Amino acid sequence: MNSTFAMWRKSLSQLIKMEDKKEWDALDVLSKWFIATRSAVGAITLYSGLIGGLLAWQYTRMHNLPFNFATWLILTLGLFIAHGTNNLINDYTDFSRGIDKDNYFRTQYGVHPLAQGFWGESTHLVWFAVSGLLAALSGVYALYVTNFSPIVAWLFGVGAFILLFYTYPLKYIGIGELSIFIIWGPLMIGGVFFVLTGAWNWLVVLASVPIGLNVMTINLGKHTDKGNEDKIKGVRTLPVLLGETRARYVTIGAVIASYLVVVYLVFVARFFTPVMLLVFIAYKPAMVAIQRLAKPRPSEPPVGYPIWPRWFSTVCFMHNRVFSNCFTLALIADTLLRTFVPGFWQQ
Repeated sequence: MNSTFAMWRKSLSQLIKMEDKKEWDALDVLSKWFIATRSAVGAITLYSGLIGGLLAWQYTRMHNLPFNFATWLILTLGLFIAHGTNNLINDYTDFSRGIDKDNYFRTQYGVHPLAQGFWGESTHLVWFAVSGLLAALSGVYALYVTNFSPIVAWLFGVGAFILLFYTYPLKYIGIGELSIFIIWGPLMIGGVFFVLTGAWNWLVVLASVPIGLNVMTINLGKHTDKGNEDKIKGVRTLPVLLGETRARYVTIGAVIASYLVVVYLVFVARFFTPVMLLVFIAYKPAMVAIQRLAKPRPSEPPVGYPIWPRWFSTVCFMHNRVFSNCFTLALIADTLLRTFVPGFWQQ
């Protein structure tokens, strides 16, 4: 049992590489799901659910409305499962189209059960179907608790469409990265806020932009890393369409914009209190990311570099994690200030 918990912790905190099918077969169901869905990256979804809930908590306190913690938990867990479901269908689509062959980028940094022969296509589809059903049930629950609100129905539909068609055709026509921004920013954070409050607030949508931008940088970095491979295989991601140089500078712009939006929400909109400026603690990893993105990707890994072929994606991921931690902790402090010091830094 201790080894099981250890694998859960490991698979939730880092991408796992595994070559031995016997080792894979010995894993429990949850460990297989965490590894196959790359749940270590799923933390970005938990951040979005948490942030949407904190903003809703502020709103309900301000307007003397009830706050449903159970609904918040169900929504956040459902979004986490939906993220894993998306990764499962991504792997199936790329595998069935012949993309994940010949030591392609995806198979170099984590377990790919299909490409490695750990299970067959029918088993993979069963895992996808069960995960998708659980995620869909949380969406149906959101519809139920909002009396089948048209806004929730629309958000549910858009989310399901992107989940199913992100890998093909959205990623193939250069709008996969925009889809990532929409999902992890306005749709998740704005959607959780709406379900918990019954109100659509455009300042909440704007507050979701820094998170959405930073999640998008991870994909921009990854797609820039594998731009050459994708170009050869006909996967026309945004970095393939733009070229490496433009893609790198778009990514830099997204990093910088995430801080500018926070500053606007503090000093102009006064939607946040100044405590949100704690996000600037992430300045150092932001500079590391910007400095790496400012230069072309090397053709070979530097001596001793341990996680090749991830190059831009690594620094974007590290910045996203620090930024999201700082944003969430600052928002908790912001919520406490607004709760215990009513009227502080009002709009």
